[in-house]
Amino acid sequence: MKILLAEDQTMVRTALASLLRLESGYQVDEAIDGADAQKKLQEYDYDVLLSDIEMPNISGLELIQWAHQQQPELRSVIITTFSRSGYIKRAIDSGVRGFLLKDAPIDELITSLQRVCKGEQVISNELLLQALGQQDPLTNKERQALRLARQGLSTQAIAEQLFIAEGTARNYLSEAINKLHASNRTEAARIAHQKGWL
Repeated sequence: MKILLAEDQTMVRTALASLLRLESGYQVDEAIDGADAQKKLQEYDYDVLLSDIEMPNISGLELIQWAHQQQPELRSVIITTFSRSGYIKRAIDSGVRGFLLKDAPIDELITSLQRVCKGEQVISNELLLQALGQQDPLTNKERQALRLARQGLSTQAIAEQLFIAEGTARNYLSEAINKLHASNRTEAARIAHQKGWL
C-alpha cells in the first residue's frame, strides 16, 4: 500500500510516518501541508491519502475535495485531534472513507487503513457517538437571529425582522456566539449550519 500523509506538524508527521512504515511495511510519503500534498498527488499515484484537517494554505477537507475531483478512485482518510461533529458531516460529504482520532493505537489505524482499501467506510466510534450525542444548545430566538445573521443582515435589520429591540437582538447573537464558542456571529452561524442547527 502506498500512502500520502499530509500533516503540517513536523513531529506528528514524522512519528506517524515512521510508525506506519515500521508496523505495516507500507510506503509512506510525507507532505508538509495541503499545497505540498496537491503537488505530490499530481506527480505520483497513491492508494490512500491520510490527511489532517487543519493545515495552512489548504485544509484537509479542501485537499480531499480537490483530490476526489482529480482521482475519484483515491481513498481518503482524515486523522485529527478535532472531534467536532460538523467536521464529520463535511468530511463524509467530501467522500472521506475514514475519520480517525490521532490518539488511537497504531494497530487500530493500520486495521482501519486496510478496511478502507477494501472499500469499507471507517469512522471512530467515539466520533460517531459525539456527533450523535450533540445537543442543540440554541433557543429558538437565538436560532432565528443567527439564521438572519447568516444572510448578512445587520443587528438593526435582525431586530426589525424579529420585532424586538436592537439590544435584545444583540443579546441573542451574543448568547449564540458564546454557546458555540465562536469568535463572531459569522462563525457562530457557520458552526450552527454545519451541525444542522439552523
